[in-house]
Amino acid sequence: MTALVNAAAAVAATALACRVCSFMDPRWFALEWVAFVPWMLALDRTRSAIGGLVSGWLMAVAFVVAVFSWFPPAIASYAGIPTALAFAVTLVLAPLLQPQFLAFGLVRHAVRRGVGPAVGGVAAASAYVGVEWAFPKLFADTLGHGFYASVLMRQAADLAGAHGLTFAILLGNECLAAAWQRRRQGVGLGRSLAPVAIAAAIAVAIAGYGSARLRLLKASPSAEPVTATLVQGNLARYDQLRAELGTYETVRLIVDRYVAMSRAALEQATPDVFLWPETMYPTTFGKPKSPDGAAFDAEIVDFARESGVPLVFGSYDSDGRHEYNAAVFLEIAKDGRPRRNVYLKSFLFPLTERLPGWLDHPFVHDWMPWLGGWTPGYGARVEYVPLRDGRTVRVAPLICLDAVDPSLAIHAVRAGAMMLFTLSNDSWFALGNGPLLHLVVSAFRSLETRRPQLRVTNTGISAFITPTGEIMTAAGVNEHRSLTAAVSPVSRRWTLMLAWGNWFGPVALAVAAVLLLSAGARSR
Repeated sequence: MTALVNAAAAVAATALACRVCSFMDPRWFALEWVAFVPWMLALDRTRSAIGGLVSGWLMAVAFVVAVFSWFPPAIASYAGIPTALAFAVTLVLAPLLQPQFLAFGLVRHAVRRGVGPAVGGVAAASAYVGVEWAFPKLFADTLGHGFYASVLMRQAADLAGAHGLTFAILLGNECLAAAWQRRRQGVGLGRSLAPVAIAAAIAVAIAGYGSARLRLLKASPSAEPVTATLVQGNLARYDQLRAELGTYETVRLIVDRYVAMSRAALEQATPDVFLWPETMYPTTFGKPKSPDGAAFDAEIVDFARESGVPLVFGSYDSDGRHEYNAAVFLEIAKDGRPRRNVYLKSFLFPLTERLPGWLDHPFVHDWMPWLGGWTPGYGARVEYVPLRDGRTVRVAPLICLDAVDPSLAIHAVRAGAMMLFTLSNDSWFALGNGPLLHLVVSAFRSLETRRPQLRVTNTGISAFITPTGEIMTAAGVNEHRSLTAAVSPVSRRWTLMLAWGNWFGPVALAVAAVLLLSAGARSR
């Protein structure tokens, strides 16, 4: 019983430390270097592979409770189910939501027993990162995102992404856990401090790289800036609005809000481009489904013609058979006619936006009317945005979950994108840390590609993000606000992530598999 209590206390201590780090507070990010030490010490006391799996299961549940406590209420509110039921389902699914903990516990035990602690630590950290890559999580969250709070540490993301930082964090924790164990076993001070020196060297190397990278980025020449206005209308829950106001009045309210805010922004400065958020226009644009829809389309075109500013906004699109979540690029040609290009969202949120084929039946939709039926788009794309001064800037459009996977941004930048335009709708989880997490994950796309990012959302957090990950200016959650700023597009800037892609996850998985097989062979 005492051993069980101690193990539970260790898991709780690690989960609590992870919760503190999840706030992305610069005062607490360094806690990640020691957060996993209690759990690792508890794993050292497990005597079987089953024990490692059970410990990993407990860690997954505790992590979800501590770090993602905002997620079940968000799901409950969106789906219209009891919050208690949403919590129960989330806890049951915790090992599927955070499977890396089970892999870590199992691999660490097996390799340490077969090869030794040092190799076991490398294998476990590799398994953790490899499983996160092989089984992507809803928000692609990983421990490395906690280093966003450090200006220096986060710069290393252009080498191996957030997963590379996660690997370094876990190795640092392993070193400190080893030092603790050695002191408890009465090992001499010099040998006990050796792992601490290794952990310190890892941290210094990451910070040193970050410092050098920042100096190089500041010294590199900047292109002529592009001025943009992000409009955060703070309108959400369109289904509720339709129930209260009716469909026509809901769209009337939305279009009026965004046009009025954009006109007000024009009184302060004339931007090169306007950005409105994901699904801001809740119907197809350019392919109206009714006379009222055609009239609303015409109003948006009239505003673009009147302002003389290109407009990028979230809408729907249809090819007659399928409907898509889309970003519309609208400009007015010199002859006064509108030009419309469309980017189709590639990564759709499970269930709420897309159903697997085996679930896509009418009775399922009748049972759960909030389920989505969109079709994914065709992957990365580069759009050309003409500016008022005659220049053209190449941008990579990303919609919501498109920004959580490095691949789309990397492919678009390889194809010539100079900026990232991210449109998102974070309103359904606006009561918790979800908007901040989504912002940070999106900011890593700028770090990895070294391209500035314009990110606009319905209810926050909208922001201008520099290639160093800095937030230039932002509109917080539930703010009704527009932001105007100038950012410099980047045409040529090399990173290892651009050269090799999201390489660290598959390499780590392969390393973990080789070490696990080697440990098994030596045990036999």
